[in-house]
Amino acid sequence: MDAQPQPHSQTLSRGIRVLEILAESDGPMTIAALSTALGVHRSIAYRILRTLEDHGLVVRDPAGAVQLGPRMAALARSVAHDLQSAALPALTAVANELGMTAFLTVLDRHDVVTLVSVEPTHAHAAVAQRPGTRHPLASGAPGIAIQANLTEAQWRALDSEHPRAEAALARERGFATSHDEVIPGLASVAVPLTVPGQPPAAVAVVYVANGRDVDVLGARLRLAADTVARELS
Repeated sequence: MDAQPQPHSQTLSRGIRVLEILAESDGPMTIAALSTALGVHRSIAYRILRTLEDHGLVVRDPAGAVQLGPRMAALARSVAHDLQSAALPALTAVANELGMTAFLTVLDRHDVVTLVSVEPTHAHAAVAQRPGTRHPLASGAPGIAIQANLTEAQWRALDSEHPRAEAALARERGFATSHDEVIPGLASVAVPLTVPGQPPAAVAVVYVANGRDVDVLGARLRLAADTVARELS
């Protein structure tokens, strides 16, 4: 007789979703706002928060608003640590040479998540790209760049996803571009990064759309991606 699949833990799933909601929030959230975002009664949200609070994963400020706690930082330190460490010097060089924010993204299920980001040191103003920011794989230059490098097996694992037409062009010229897709008024250029043992990734820059030569940006990002790949090989 075939073993029956075990049901998922609804409470655990909700607790993880609370952490995701807080990570994506621009600031602390009230319990009422969290319960609404979670789609549960406030009393259920409160019980979940109490458990997370006991483990130091969330904390409440004097007004009672909730945010991620210091224990989350400790847990996150080992997540893709080698990839972050290898990418940071290359991203710093790109950001300062080009005068724009450089960042590394990785594929997380059907989303692209920013793993590490560096703003230029001497620029008067730069676009912020906060680590933990996520957007759908189908949107933006990093998503297109990652799509361009996915294998058939990886596409099958994504199930309902289909590559954008721009992915073929990105594969041909080695970089992807986007404009006004994730945030209006901003442009992005990205190149794929493939490292054995690491999730599909991309190295990218984001900037206020201003007619910069995307071929030059793509070539510089390709150099950065090659540097990171060599560091980890």
